[in-house]
Amino acid sequence: MTDPVVDKIQRHPKYQELRSKRNRLGLFLTVLMLVVYYGYIALIAFDKSFLAQPMGAGVTSIGIPIAIGVIVFSVLITGFYVRRANGEYDKLTQDILKDATK
Repeated sequence: MTDPVVDKIQRHPKYQELRSKRNRLGLFLTVLMLVVYYGYIALIAFDKSFLAQPMGAGVTSIGIPIAIGVIVFSVLITGFYVRRANGEYDKLTQDILKDATK
């Protein structure tokens, strides 16, 4: 048995728009994160000498800031997604629910 409200929501044009936008952004950010992460892993595997280069006169190698950059990048794209979800996606969801429960 299906709920008529659920059917109405799934047929709603704004619901289709929401799904499309959310899936497209999610896929894009996932691919972007995989490229950054596996790019760093590839550097570790194939160019250790580059990552082992010391920065300046200190003992910190260039790999440390790159690793921190990967972590910061993941936090930034998560924040970007949350901001988008709390803004645009929540507005679409409210519009869909308002129309579906009429």
